Amino acid sequence: MSSEHPAEPVVIRDKRKIDPVTGEAREVPAEATAPAGSAAEDDVPKAEALLLEERTRDLQRVQAEYANYRKRAERERSAAGDVAVSRVLTELLPVLDDIDRARSHGDLTGGLKAISDQLELVLSKLGLAAFGEEGDVFDPTIHEAVMHNESPEVTEPSCTTVMRKGYRHGDRLLRPAMVGVSDPASDPASAAQAAPSAAADEIGDEPADNEADE
Repeated sequence: MSSEHPAEPVVIRDKRKIDPVTGEAREVPAEATAPAGSAAEDDVPKAEALLLEERTRDLQRVQAEYANYRKRAERERSAAGDVAVSRVLTELLPVLDDIDRARSHGDLTGGLKAISDQLELVLSKLGLAAFGEEGDVFDPTIHEAVMHNESPEVTEPSCTTVMRKGYRHGDRLLRPAMVGVSDPASDPASAAQAAPSAAADEIGDEPADNEADE
């Protein structure tokens, strides 16, 4: 006994883009023209994109904080080193004072001079700088005035005597210079006129003395 199966209907799909009857272009369904994979990309949740953006900002912030930390640590380390060097240099200033006194008395000769020159060279490389010269304008922030006088030869308070040099290390003041300061004369013109008048009076008095002796 044989069984007969009904024949499956034949479906003909017309995929022609031009309508054979009207001759016009047919509209193609959107799903037929969509490129492969675009649907998967559209399915990416927006939450994941926002999370990625947030994590990126966090990473950038951490990198910036670390860079700032390194710069701050480097500045602090450098400042601590400068302070340590300044303390050592301050302890050596009395030795430099002895060298200056020996130099001013002509005792800095021979081997002692060679040692002092080498010491001063090393200290200079470490950033030690001396200041305080005769003729410098008086600056109370770096000069310690231990005596004052007036002089017609200056137009502003000036260091005319240096008893002890001052020293600085970079921008740090280690010790002010000890100086004598000359201020401008209160009335330079009167002082200049007074000197010739006094001399003339002395000359005019001499004949009178001679006549008295006769």
